Amino acid sequence: MNKNKTVHIISHTHWDREWYLPYEKHHVLLIELMDELLQTFDADEAFKSFHLDGHTIILDDYLQVRPEMREKVQHYIKEGRLQIGPWYILQDEFLTSSEANIRNLQYGMKDAGKWGGLAKVGYFPDSFGNVGQAPQILQQAGIKTAVFGRGVKPTGFNNTAEDTDIYESPYSEMKWEAPDGSTVLGVLFANWYCNGNEVPVNEEDAAIYWNEKIAAMQKYAATPHLLMMNGCDHQPIQTDLPEAIQTAQKLYPNIVFKHSSFNTYIDQLDNSLIDDLKTVAGELRSQQTDGWGTLVNTASSRLYLKQRNRKGEILLEKVAEPLSTFAYMLGAEYKHHLFEYSWKTLMQNHPHDSICGCSVDEVHRAMITRFEESQHVAEMIVDENLAFISNKVNTSSFENMDENALPFIVFNTTGKNRTGVVTVTLDVKREYFSSGVNKKELKNFALGQRAIIDSDGATFACDVKDLGIHFGYDLPKDKFRQPYMARRVQLTFHAEDIPALGFKTYACVLEEENIQHDINTLVTDTNVMENEFLHVKIEGNGSLVIYDKVSGKAYNNLCVYEDTGDIGNEYMYKQPDNETPLTTENLTAEINLVENNPYRAIYEIIHKWELPVSATELLEVEQREMVDFKYRKSVRSSEKIPYTIKTFVSLEKNSKDVDVKTTFINNAKDHRLRVLFPTDIQTDQHQADSIFEVVTRNNEPEEGWTNPDHSQHNQAFVDLSDEESGLTIANYGLYEYEVLRDKRQTIALTLVRSVGELGDWGYFPTPEAQCIGEHTVSFKIIPHQGGESKLDAYHTSYQYQVPWSTKQIGVQQGELPPVYSFIQQESKLNRLVFSSLKVSEKTNDILARWFNMTDVEDEIMINLHDKEREVYKSNIIEEDNGTLKKTVTGSYEVKTKKHEIVTIGIKE
Repeated sequence: MNKNKTVHIISHTHWDREWYLPYEKHHVLLIELMDELLQTFDADEAFKSFHLDGHTIILDDYLQVRPEMREKVQHYIKEGRLQIGPWYILQDEFLTSSEANIRNLQYGMKDAGKWGGLAKVGYFPDSFGNVGQAPQILQQAGIKTAVFGRGVKPTGFNNTAEDTDIYESPYSEMKWEAPDGSTVLGVLFANWYCNGNEVPVNEEDAAIYWNEKIAAMQKYAATPHLLMMNGCDHQPIQTDLPEAIQTAQKLYPNIVFKHSSFNTYIDQLDNSLIDDLKTVAGELRSQQTDGWGTLVNTASSRLYLKQRNRKGEILLEKVAEPLSTFAYMLGAEYKHHLFEYSWKTLMQNHPHDSICGCSVDEVHRAMITRFEESQHVAEMIVDENLAFISNKVNTSSFENMDENALPFIVFNTTGKNRTGVVTVTLDVKREYFSSGVNKKELKNFALGQRAIIDSDGATFACDVKDLGIHFGYDLPKDKFRQPYMARRVQLTFHAEDIPALGFKTYACVLEEENIQHDINTLVTDTNVMENEFLHVKIEGNGSLVIYDKVSGKAYNNLCVYEDTGDIGNEYMYKQPDNETPLTTENLTAEINLVENNPYRAIYEIIHKWELPVSATELLEVEQREMVDFKYRKSVRSSEKIPYTIKTFVSLEKNSKDVDVKTTFINNAKDHRLRVLFPTDIQTDQHQADSIFEVVTRNNEPEEGWTNPDHSQHNQAFVDLSDEESGLTIANYGLYEYEVLRDKRQTIALTLVRSVGELGDWGYFPTPEAQCIGEHTVSFKIIPHQGGESKLDAYHTSYQYQVPWSTKQIGVQQGELPPVYSFIQQESKLNRLVFSSLKVSEKTNDILARWFNMTDVEDEIMINLHDKEREVYKSNIIEEDNGTLKKTVTGSYEVKTKKHEIVTIGIKE
């Protein structure tokens, strides 16, 4: 049975930068490990190879303290003994954005290239599930194999997996297929990534060890090449491994024992694969398990981190990068060095134990600092490029309309034209310290009646808020800082049809007395708002009834809040046995109209609730005694505390959706708060936004799922629909939802989850994971008409993530017209989603990316204002894969396959 077998022993250590210890404590251990590794390489040529856990940041961390070891590190990388990459960090795939997953691979491969080596393996040793588009991402990066520790249930060599069991495989080797049809070889760590830990040198111990290990590996292997991972979490190096391999070879002369690497293992594996490997398709989320080990509730642990991360990602990929690309097209420098610094700082929060919120409190406190650091750099990039672009816009037409006009620009950095309410802050009068400041005159400066006009002279009503006088300063490039005092106003108005990847220019002017404004409002009755598309009624309990005038369907009991106990941990939610959820359904809410004008109405809904203060004292005992969370007997305390929730519900004119912002002070412990959206749509499946994919998932879990909770991940939205109607719930940084198995097909969105311990292998109290304090969450309710109309709802959900950008400028001449789009692009069938616009560091070409969110082919049409440029199809690592020809209409048309991630390069 052992004839012609080769055991590939890969030395490694799974290095979580921070987890049960804060970063710097793990950092000290890393320095010791790397010192020992290099000493081992120096002393023993028989110690052939070490895999540095797939992420290049380890080298930065080590050399930060040991810079004198750089040449030695580089020597062993080039020699092939130290294997690095392909990632910058080992991210959680579901909780980091599509583009963050790509930047992680781009920067990791760039770093590995500088060092002179690359482990060409999609390395996902402990990802908490794997995204469905990973095979396509890896294929585009030239990586043909992925290894992973979770997501697929192996059935064993002598078992047969039925064709319907798409998440089972009889072997640890399988074909993993993305939604577009791309495949890679997938290798499951069926015996985990520490199945070769601490190999004995002593023959007696080794015989026992190897008999067990070889049998376990052969149980799942489809080839003679058996994978053995010599290491584990923060595992010290086994320096006597060469001797242990000699012992094994002596005991089993018919088996080849090789101190191997992933590159070697993969090469030899490819040459011995059987023809009937099972194909597993799409997401690998351990669907066919009991549901307790998926760790999906990390999507709701410390949700404040997810919100901060969403803000950071969007600021970089959907604001700073596009604006910098616009400026680059006008002659500005694209500052790759700042983007790399900001992205890498942000991505240091992306490892699964970090962004998942499942570490000790010190770890997550440090994350806030990194979020702020990354954000501050990104904001500087944004400010500089807004100024550069704005200074080239022609605003001279406003001078003829009002000599005191205050022009400003509204930028749309999304891939669709945009309409909505915009708030802009303007300095009406500014006095610099260098010329003298008269604060009394500034305070008394007459604002007059104000309106907003566009470059064609169309007038828009606006709300004006006098902000008084404020201190500010300029930081010129050619002289000392210039402080000033300014009389400042805040204007809010309804901006219409701002072009995609472009801008529209407006001006604040003094309004003529005879101007007649629309006095109609969206408030049509007591606690009722409506526009052309929607009728929104607020019930006495604070719930919403939304009537879609187009489909004729009404949705009721929306935005009822639900609260349950949680005696689980940062990894997993566990409701106390036999507990009945508490809801606001039978509460009487206080309802106040807080904004009422022709373009928007906002109601405030106040729920004055009472919740249990925490779990009973038994929970702390059970945690300390390490009682498995599934078997805990603790319940919620009978002591109640006040719990007030304020909900702001807004409807804009011409809008097909309802915006909701909820604020609350979380002063309860050991619980989960959700908001509910009954859909009453009868369907067995739903859709959710994931990484470069709108994925279809079953409402009911697979057979054998015993976890009462069936929460899942989403990025931007979740949708339930049929051919006649549908409801999309978009969110901002709220990644956990559940489709309840009730009679109403209710979507439940988690708003906060409070727990008091890390969980996993020990007892680590985490009082800050209770998330005590003030929280603000945002989401959007989008009724639609089912079928193809849901695509518009999805586009709205993506656009909802991206803030407006505005910039005040002067009256000036300029090369750009007042309304402009830098790249005109359109999806022929509305199925393509714009994902990114940036400049390649390798080529200085402009790179634009979209993905097809459906299983129907589409075309993207690109117009570059008739400028002659070479345009080519690229990939996620920004290679030139062939020139595109311009059509007779002057545009470039790119056909996209179902679910394809498509990148276009534009040479400047």
